[in-house]
Amino acid sequence: MYVKHLTLENFRNYENLSIDFDEKINLILGNNAQGKTNLLEAIYVTSCGKSFRTSKDNEMIGFDKEFCRIEMLANKEGEDTKVEVAIAKNSKAAKIDGVPVKKSSDLLKTVYIVIFSPEDMKIVKEEPEKRRRFLNRELCQIKSSYNIYLSKYKKALMQRNSLLKEPNFDKNLILSWNDELVKYGVPLIKERNYFIERMAKVSKAIHEDITGNKESLNVKYEPNINFVENQNEQRNLFYDALGESLEADIKAHHTTRGPHKDDIYLSIDDVDIRHFGSQGQQRTAALALKLSEITMIKEGTGENPILLLDDVMSELDGERQSYMINSFKGVQIFISTTELYEDVKDSFKGGKVFKINSGSAAE
Repeated sequence: MYVKHLTLENFRNYENLSIDFDEKINLILGNNAQGKTNLLEAIYVTSCGKSFRTSKDNEMIGFDKEFCRIEMLANKEGEDTKVEVAIAKNSKAAKIDGVPVKKSSDLLKTVYIVIFSPEDMKIVKEEPEKRRRFLNRELCQIKSSYNIYLSKYKKALMQRNSLLKEPNFDKNLILSWNDELVKYGVPLIKERNYFIERMAKVSKAIHEDITGNKESLNVKYEPNINFVENQNEQRNLFYDALGESLEADIKAHHTTRGPHKDDIYLSIDDVDIRHFGSQGQQRTAALALKLSEITMIKEGTGENPILLLDDVMSELDGERQSYMINSFKGVQIFISTTELYEDVKDSFKGGKVFKINSGSAAE
C-alpha cells in the first residue's frame, strides 16, 4: 500500500496543506523546527489514531486554533481508501471512506505503518518498557485480537493496582482481578512468544546483511511468566505467580508479576547489548528490529507497510543510509532529514523531494 495524497488543516504548524506523494520514495528536507516531523506524524495518526510523539492530542492542534483535521488518500490492494481524523479540544473522531470509526483498531487494520525515529534508537539500550511498547505496537497492527486483549489487560491491571493502594482491601476482589489478568494476559504471552520467534529470524538476517556477516544478532523473548505451549498450564503458572507475589505486591502497592513486566533479550555474539553493547551495535540492532517489522507486517496482512524514517538518517553512515533506501523494493518510504550523503541522494530515481519551510512544502 502507499499514500497518494495528504490534506492538513490546522495541524501543528500546517494551517492548510494539500500534497501528492510518490508511491516509492519521498524525501522531506528542511532545517530543524520547520515541520518535517509534523508531516510524518500526520501520516502516522491516520494509522494509529494517535501521535508517536505525544500522548496529548491537543498538542497536534495548531496554535490558537480550535481543531485540526487530517485527510489521507491511500491505495490499498489496488483500490483507493480515504482516512479522515479530526481532533478538537475535547474530542476526536475518525472516518474510513466516510464511515465513522468506533475503535482505533479499525484504523490499524486499514493503514499499515512502520515508524523509525530517534526515539527508536533507544529500543535496545533503555528500559524494558520501551521494548514492550515496540512489541505491542507491531502486534496490534498485525492482529486486531491482540489489541483487544492488551486493552482489557491494561484495564484489569489498573484496577488491581488501585486496589493494592487501599489500606484494607477485600482479598476476594484481588482474586477477581487475578482472573481478569490471567484471562487476557495468557493470550498476550502466547502471541508475543510466536511473534518474537519469527522476528528473531528476520532481524538476524537483516543484521547480517547490514554488518556483512561480521556479527550475529540473537533475539529472545524474556517473559515474566514462563511461556509454555499448553494454555491450561500457562494459566496455572500465572495464577501461581500472582498468588506467590501478593505480599510483595501489597508492599509495593502495584502488581509485580505478569506480561507488563516482559522484556526482549538482545545479544550479539553472546554479549547482552542492552547493557554492554557499543553505541554502534545498539543502533544497528535497533535498525534490524525496526526493519524486520516490514517483513512481519507483509506476512501478517499481505500488504507492504509504509515506512516513515523520521530524522534518523543523520544517525547512520552512508552505507546504512543506502541499505535503508535500497533494500525494500515495493515499500513506500518517507525520509525526513536535514541532510543525506551525496551518493545516497544520487540513488534517488523517480522519487519526489519536498522542501519544508515554516509549514509549507514545495517540490
